Amino acid sequence: MWGMNLKRSVLFVAVLLLFPSLAGAQEREGAAAELWKIFDDHWEYQMRTSPTWASQLGDRRYNDQWPDVSIEAIGERHEQEKAFAERARKIDPDRLSGQDRVNRQLFIGDLEDSIEGFEYKRWLVPLNQRGGIQSSDGLVDSLRFETEKDLTDWVARLETFPAYMDQTIALMKEGLKIGMVHPKIIMQRIPPQIEAHIVDDPTQSRYYIPFKDLPESIGSEKGEALRQRARQAIAERIVPAFKKFQAFVTGEYLPACFDKVGAWQLPRGEEFYAYRVRSYTTTDMTPQQVHEIGLKEVARIRAQMEAIIEQVDFEGTFDEFLNFLRTDPQFYYEDPQDLLDAYRALSKRIDPELVKLFGRLPRTPYGVLPIPENIAPDTTTAYYSQPAADGSRAGTFYVNLYKPEVRPKYEMEALSIHEAVPGHHLQIALAQELGDLPRFRRFGGYTAFVEGWALYSESLGEEMGFYTNPYSKFGQLTYEMWRAVRLVVDTGMHSMKWPRQKAIDFFAENAAKTKADIVNEIDRYIAWPGQALAYKIGELKIKELRKLAEDEMGEDFDIRAFHDHVLSAGAIPLDLLESSTRTWLEEQKP
Repeated sequence: MWGMNLKRSVLFVAVLLLFPSLAGAQEREGAAAELWKIFDDHWEYQMRTSPTWASQLGDRRYNDQWPDVSIEAIGERHEQEKAFAERARKIDPDRLSGQDRVNRQLFIGDLEDSIEGFEYKRWLVPLNQRGGIQSSDGLVDSLRFETEKDLTDWVARLETFPAYMDQTIALMKEGLKIGMVHPKIIMQRIPPQIEAHIVDDPTQSRYYIPFKDLPESIGSEKGEALRQRARQAIAERIVPAFKKFQAFVTGEYLPACFDKVGAWQLPRGEEFYAYRVRSYTTTDMTPQQVHEIGLKEVARIRAQMEAIIEQVDFEGTFDEFLNFLRTDPQFYYEDPQDLLDAYRALSKRIDPELVKLFGRLPRTPYGVLPIPENIAPDTTTAYYSQPAADGSRAGTFYVNLYKPEVRPKYEMEALSIHEAVPGHHLQIALAQELGDLPRFRRFGGYTAFVEGWALYSESLGEEMGFYTNPYSKFGQLTYEMWRAVRLVVDTGMHSMKWPRQKAIDFFAENAAKTKADIVNEIDRYIAWPGQALAYKIGELKIKELRKLAEDEMGEDFDIRAFHDHVLSAGAIPLDLLESSTRTWLEEQKP
């Protein structure tokens, strides 16, 4: 969800000037003005062609539109990306400041990565169990409905929904022709999600939510007219579109999906997965190299976990201890509201501890909300949604309240630190506030940095006074183990042809995650090849750089200054982070 998840080549001398003061923007002229005109043109093109993303960012100009996902439009966007990259290449980097050289290099690199990825035709798989047209109702949670126009725009979206659905089905049919499909185990999760939208009463549809409590500024006559249009659109457009989709998925698409799992089954599958590994980790690692790192990390973390088992005087095997954690009622809430209240209280305890580790904190706040009920059974324990670009919406830490009896208390500290602060919210909100960076950097990013930072943040819990309970510390290690396991099972399934059950078993043997979480996680990796690798690879790089800084600076090491440096340029590729950190360390010397 975090924007551009891309691999970058090493950036040259420009990296030395990456981190000057970000005080007020200066007037640009010459090559810099040309470059920023390209950035602005590209951003506007993205907003125009990605109207739902624009809406989520707070750009309301396209709130009456769905994206055009026709094959023709996707091809046109591909050509436009090549044209934008060529425009940027024509600008001589020697005519730019160090900061703009980096901006140019990253901009071109982002586009080149997307251009390369286009050739594998993964865009013919436009949904999975965690998102797609079947979860487009989630937009209502991100938009503002304050004026008559806000509501008429939403009605316009409802009325044009069938075209969006037809384009989605056409993409999936094209995917069927070449074998670009999901495994059956993934698509079996989709029909119940579709079924939730096939309602007899339009007012029970989530698409109707904005009309249940209209702003006072809209009179009763206009309000009833809007409600009538919305009910009619849901009954005559939304519901029939989902019935059509249900018939296609269950009758045509699902039976043609793969019986086995793994990207190796796809057209050019091994080549595609190797690309995804490079893209998501922003490195040149091979799947085999990532797999071996994962095995080493699993062994290292396992040793720490076994030390805690000894500390609590548990008499039994490692597997028996994991079973104890998964089944003992003391580790679980019975009531979903109690679980939500506990997360909110925990977040309030974390917030004041941040000043110990950070000199700069974001101005934008965050909230803690439950994951929508219609997707909760098929998604992970929690996730984060970034703030609106215009400041109209705070960041949101979404927690899963479905079956609280499988949501252990001992994981709550690590999870909150990862998803909220000092993890995702702190990093992403700070990036959005870096006014002198172009928008593609403030609102985009790289999974290896974004998720690597959030996983690294989990390790800061002890420095903030958390994980004092050995079970909570075991929970933190469980979360770190979870990300190490990903390196093994993701590469195992997509490159080494592991069956799904082998991946589930490996996960269960090494982490105290519940069975429900493990299955959801493994299915996530199946549906999203390579993405899960970014977390651990990014975390390891940030830890490596912190160790370097501690060794070189000795008693002069300032953790607040180090963190402020790491976050000072938004989410960047790992090679650039390393080069910039080494330059920063040189600058710290007397």
